[in-house]
Amino acid sequence: MSDSSPTSPRPVQHPFISEEKTSNQPTALLWYHPSRWLNVWQLVKRSEADVLLFSTVLKLLLFPSYRSTDFEVHRNWLAITYSLPISQWYYDTTSQWTLDYPPFFAYFEKLLSILASFVDPRIVDLHNLNYDAWSVIVYQRSTVILTELVLGAALLRFIRGAVDPSRQRILSASLFLHPGFLIIDHIHFQYNGFMFGILLWSILMAREGRKLASGLLFAVLLNFKHIYMYLAPAYFVYLLRSHCMSPSGEILPTKFISLANTVILVFGASLGPFVLMGQFPQLLSRLFPFTRGLNHAYWAPNAWALVTAVDRSLLQLAKRFGSNFIVNQQGVVSTSRGLVGDTTFAVLPNVKPIHTFVVTIIFQMFFLVKLWRTPTYKSFLTALTLCGYTSYMFGWHVHEKAILLVLVPLSLLAADDYAHFKTFMIASISGIFSLFPLLFTPSETLVKTVYSLIWGIMVLYPLHKQVYEFPTTLPGVLLEQLENVYLWGFAPLLAFTLALPLVFSGNPQVEFLPLMMTSVYCALGLVWAFIRLGTTYFRQS
Repeated sequence: MSDSSPTSPRPVQHPFISEEKTSNQPTALLWYHPSRWLNVWQLVKRSEADVLLFSTVLKLLLFPSYRSTDFEVHRNWLAITYSLPISQWYYDTTSQWTLDYPPFFAYFEKLLSILASFVDPRIVDLHNLNYDAWSVIVYQRSTVILTELVLGAALLRFIRGAVDPSRQRILSASLFLHPGFLIIDHIHFQYNGFMFGILLWSILMAREGRKLASGLLFAVLLNFKHIYMYLAPAYFVYLLRSHCMSPSGEILPTKFISLANTVILVFGASLGPFVLMGQFPQLLSRLFPFTRGLNHAYWAPNAWALVTAVDRSLLQLAKRFGSNFIVNQQGVVSTSRGLVGDTTFAVLPNVKPIHTFVVTIIFQMFFLVKLWRTPTYKSFLTALTLCGYTSYMFGWHVHEKAILLVLVPLSLLAADDYAHFKTFMIASISGIFSLFPLLFTPSETLVKTVYSLIWGIMVLYPLHKQVYEFPTTLPGVLLEQLENVYLWGFAPLLAFTLALPLVFSGNPQVEFLPLMMTSVYCALGLVWAFIRLGTTYFRQS
């Protein structure tokens, strides 16, 4: 964390991004110089350029790798925004991959589609479904790399203003090289790096006291992807309490009106055209489809995954021992088939969207009350992480990719102290491993495993050496050992999930078992990390 003081007199230098000793003052002056954008390469240290070069070369090498259906989804969105007038964007059903992101992302796709039409006009042909020529592969993957520079620029800025640049440099490199972005964006295919870059710029503005700019950027982000609305309560409380109110609790009308007008203007630019065309209900129906089930096809490792696992265990007990459980026959198929649809429990009471909403709000309220009472940047960053974490733990139809909503802001807290680091370590290993099922082909299996292992060594080891504190109580020692045993358990889990499909190939009874084991085991770690982070937050003064 940038506003924490070092706990070790000799910061351990990171082996991958080592720096020659230079004076901090010239760098700081250069960064804030009016001509800094014209001399951008003078702002980047050699090690930082090396990270960028390494990252870019690796991502270029991944161009021919596996692509999910999300690749065709985004190609189709290029075609929709290029071929159709804006009035038809949210109505088109030429492909099953209809446009279901907010308008700013649609405008973003429109811009990319104009460039794509010059690269290969067939890319933006609305009826050219499942087009996978080399031209579209190179173009779409290149746009992910280029737009991710928004993330890189924000991470550089975090280093420049850090109290302990050596620690922040590790954290920034860890985010730019994060396995989550590599797996989801550069293999599976999405634009998370670009959008999390906007989020980090917003957080950075909050750190620098530029709260109006922070609110502006977050409003922009909400209109790129609505999943970030789970972070909105923390922004609302923090900006209202620290920007629009005096320390004594009085409303500052000028600041409140300026912030409100800023947010209204952003949403007006995004939603205004569709409101004027009378398409707002149609837009909402695309953004919030509640016809899906509690769990995704592969259970995202959250609280509901554990509840679902309990339901499956009770069902097996009922089958084998003839217990008095009332079994819902529809639920026998629902939670084991691995398909997207309504989730029905076999033994436990069914969970409805309203239930998940209420549970999420209740947990968030605990953290928001704490934030209201201590509206500092540090408190805001922790509450923001916990709001995202709560939505991941208890939300409706959570996708495993949403774990980035937790891991990205949590990374900024990792070097504060050992409690935050251990939480970060457990959540990162569990969260990254939970993404492994997204890539199931042999070549990508090797890439995701080796790359994640190298990332863990290069990031977790030096941070551990800097912040480690031996537990001072016997329960603390025992808890530390249990956590370490859990983390080492990922090695046999990986071996088992790789070997099981080979041993029982073609057996439908065990087809879903590796996914279920991955989901449940990762859920145990992520639930515990959630408890750890919440407890640590409430213990802070």
